[in-house]
Amino acid sequence: MESSTKHLSADAYILTFPEHIQQKLQAIRKIIHQAAPQAEEVISYNMPAFKQNGILVYFAGYKGHIGFYPTGSGIRDFQHEFGDYKWSKGAVQFPLDEPLPVDLITRMVKYRVVQDAEKAKAKKAK
Repeated sequence: MESSTKHLSADAYILTFPEHIQQKLQAIRKIIHQAAPQAEEVISYNMPAFKQNGILVYFAGYKGHIGFYPTGSGIRDFQHEFGDYKWSKGAVQFPLDEPLPVDLITRMVKYRVVQDAEKAKAKKAK
């Protein structure tokens, strides 16, 4: 992927990758859609993201992995389940040569949906 390219949609972003990476990106996109059916797909920080009241999660393609960004709390509260996956305070990497952990991704997205709704409710109450 050329980093100077400004992506206007998830489709445009995904098409910049080789076929085998496109398949993984489409798969994680579908998992997120199913876990957060009310979320809107947007481009944020030049990568695909899903938004309800605020951003729920981001995802991105790389040469050897799919990056999944469920915000800091999404990482903190699920890091004990990452096993051998590389992760940092805001991201977890899913290797391209392994199946995506559908259940883990689904639970992380649903967790973020609940957090997002609670944050929006608290903001509205102020």
